[in-house]
Amino acid sequence: MLPLITLEEHYVSSKVREAETEDHYAGFPRHIVTKLQSLDDERIQDLDNGNVSLQVISHGPGDRPPHLCVLANDDLASAISRHPTRLAGFAMLPMSEPVAAAKELERCVRELGFVGALIDNTASGVFYDDERFWTVFEKAQELDVPIYIHPTFAADGAMEHYRGNYDESIALALSAYGWGWHSETALHILKLYASGLFDRFPNIKVVIGHMGEMLPFKLERVITISQRWGRERGLREVWRDNIWITTSGMFALPPLACLLQTTSIEHVLYSVDYPFSMNEKGFQFFEEIRKSGLIAGEDLEKFAFRNAENLLHVKASR
Repeated sequence: MLPLITLEEHYVSSKVREAETEDHYAGFPRHIVTKLQSLDDERIQDLDNGNVSLQVISHGPGDRPPHLCVLANDDLASAISRHPTRLAGFAMLPMSEPVAAAKELERCVRELGFVGALIDNTASGVFYDDERFWTVFEKAQELDVPIYIHPTFAADGAMEHYRGNYDESIALALSAYGWGWHSETALHILKLYASGLFDRFPNIKVVIGHMGEMLPFKLERVITISQRWGRERGLREVWRDNIWITTSGMFALPPLACLLQTTSIEHVLYSVDYPFSMNEKGFQFFEEIRKSGLIAGEDLEKFAFRNAENLLHVKASR
């Protein structure tokens, strides 16, 4: 049985929750919050249940100030020290303060042994094509660690775009997990490309989840259109060399087939999106992939763990 490494997996620091005046997780189901806060026995048992050898954990979404990011990262580092063969960490960064974010990324990588950072898709609604954020990408390239760009909730000013002749709960779903999370993250990658970020930092490593956030289906069209944008490097080259894709939270063969037809297998990685998706469900999908033959042989090993080992400089316990 192949070991599995997962990359878009979440936790919530109980210390950060205690320090904040607003409880961002008050409306979440209690069992999800329990799993988010667990960094020991329950989490390790859930890893075993889904055959996950190594889980790369990142804090839940939110644009938090530097001192709370430090608190969250130190909390995660403590858990990793208790389970060094089962857990690894992506840093939470205060992206609204890019200089502090770059400094915290360096601390987390050099001092805490983290393998990169996972950041919200925007900083309070602002995308990172604005060059004031680029010090973070510059630092990531220097450290040779990836930046995982993760969907986040729409800013208040953007919600009107999703409202219509239906209940507010539907508007929220459309703005988030039902559509907007994915389309907005796809847009962000195109904005970063159009801004010239990948020309400035040709060795930057960017990870996105959910089978590519809709981009594989539209890739040929946007590559053709992007040829007019005056960038030094073509979008096809950037997609091939700078973007990695995980399967987090997507458990269906058709989008995976599309992803594999547009993306080198070396840049496709297994993930679950725990605890919003359970490791058992992820493993069932992995077995479905194996039985389908869509990914097979050495490529299945790359997908399961070897690509993550190469990207993150980690090792899956065998």
